[in-house]
Amino acid sequence: MRGLNLVAQVENWPLARAFVISRGAKTEAQVVIALVNDGEHFGWGECVPYARYGETVAGVVAAIEAMRDPLAAGLTRKELQTAMPPGAARNAIDCALWDYEAKASGLAASDAAGISDMRSVVTAFTISLGAPDEMAAQAKEAAQMPLLKLKLGGEGDEDRLAAVRAAAPQARLIVDANEAWTPASIQPLLAACERAGVEVVEQPLAADADAILEGMPRAVPLCADESLHDRRDLARIAARYDAVNIKLDKAGGLTEALALVTEAEALGLKVMAGCMVATSLAMAPAMLLAQRATWVDLDGPLLLARDRPDGLSYSAGMIAPPPRALWG
Repeated sequence: MRGLNLVAQVENWPLARAFVISRGAKTEAQVVIALVNDGEHFGWGECVPYARYGETVAGVVAAIEAMRDPLAAGLTRKELQTAMPPGAARNAIDCALWDYEAKASGLAASDAAGISDMRSVVTAFTISLGAPDEMAAQAKEAAQMPLLKLKLGGEGDEDRLAAVRAAAPQARLIVDANEAWTPASIQPLLAACERAGVEVVEQPLAADADAILEGMPRAVPLCADESLHDRRDLARIAARYDAVNIKLDKAGGLTEALALVTEAEALGLKVMAGCMVATSLAMAPAMLLAQRATWVDLDGPLLLARDRPDGLSYSAGMIAPPPRALWG
């Protein structure tokens, strides 16, 4: 690969409504873009710094800018995997390099990844944490969505589950507790999930308190989110969970995410393709991962007041493959 120029930039995208989870609320998505070019072809990638993992916008921008000289000297995407730790900054550069390689070669990123037939997939639509009647109202508004993802928060979750199920009797349901449950509450809440027909529960316990899940009987499968970032975490969590939520921002890019799904499948774990709240530029590379996922949660652009030009096409809960005018 010839030497590349690298630029980082910060963008703010207002949300259509406040996004609320157990750790707080936000009204805009702040994203960081990495852009690479060789003077003829360019590539770009988008990431979301996440405070839960100790990331800040300024820190991610600095980490991206620190790679200017290595990329100018010809650092490859493969070499990037050891030159930077997993996280949002590496994700932005990694996805930018995938996009650049596609544009420079004329070979679609999906083809380069060995995916010959990109298909549309069903995505979950997120119902923000709130009072039971508020969440029920959100579910009714999303009546055209076949798969709903409920953000839960601990106390009152049984009522939230019952209210949403009553409001959306035909919808498939998945749940994300965002580490808000406790060892004492998990079994009653899993029973409530079973009654509501929930398919999978993400990260019920804090990531540093999930050892008790190993061998724990459960009526509903459990999915690791905060407990899993990249392949190094698999050996530790494989006996505790039934599935893993793979997000490009956690894994540090599409390169690691594709390797991670292969190793997770070999261990008998199902896969969810997840995202942060971001634009279609962040979702586009994740669509390659989604081709191999049991559950897809790439609804970030649907939560925004507006999306990028040439964004992903969403229709009644289905996402079409990304246009090459956007990425890849």
